[in-house]
Amino acid sequence: MPELPEVEVTRRGIARHLVGRSIAGVTVREPRLRWPIPASIRALSGRTVRAVGRRGKYLLLDCGDGHVILHLGMSGSLRLVAAGTDPGKHDHFDLAVGDKILRLRDPRRFGAVLWTREPPGAHPLIRHLGIEPLSRAFDASRLHALTRAHRTSIKQFLMDGRRIVGVGNIYASESLFRAAIDPRTRAGRLSKARCARLVRAIKETLRAAIRAGGSSLRDFSGSDGAPGYFQRRAGVYGREGKACRRCGAPIRRMVQGQRATFYCPRCQR
Repeated sequence: MPELPEVEVTRRGIARHLVGRSIAGVTVREPRLRWPIPASIRALSGRTVRAVGRRGKYLLLDCGDGHVILHLGMSGSLRLVAAGTDPGKHDHFDLAVGDKILRLRDPRRFGAVLWTREPPGAHPLIRHLGIEPLSRAFDASRLHALTRAHRTSIKQFLMDGRRIVGVGNIYASESLFRAAIDPRTRAGRLSKARCARLVRAIKETLRAAIRAGGSSLRDFSGSDGAPGYFQRRAGVYGREGKACRRCGAPIRRMVQGQRATFYCPRCQR
């Protein structure tokens, strides 16, 4: 599933082609995504895209009198293709801008294309989202306060979008490895010092992933069609049985909350 780095890579890739441009037309080939594409989306022609923002894993196209809300779902991608490019089987939505088409490809149809006239932060899908991990507001004090009295593991805590948005499975494992914290540690037991270490690790991991174009384990590619390659540099994720890059101990795998967790039993005590 695309997480914050993949969505941010997509945002940066499409923003320079959309901002300041007028929407020439909209094509909806398959309206039955996770939520039906509303009829109001078809009336976007003539509006100008003022900005391309992101909240968690949602992309927000500011059209002045409202926002298009886009979500990539589990397997979706947004690509910029030349006008006139024939659509593929899973290309469900086009937004024509100048000589380019912003095209949503979503094989599993868990993505979303929605329209709202209210501030995006008030939308039911967005208003309950947690803190942005790359924001200045996310610091050691904030993480320490968020984790108090929580008995769940810190790995599962990091993946709860109601508290911190967009970290996801890969980046939670990698951040905990960088911070040298056992993923099974109860969130409420983290000291302020370890919270500070973990905040730094989360920010470093997410920024490194963005620079690498995200992670392409299955379907994800950027707006130019290029895959991400962060997974090639992973310290623990997907490396079960291989030597830890720090200490040489075999990387282990376990399941937490039905998701695979990878960690080094020597480095992460």
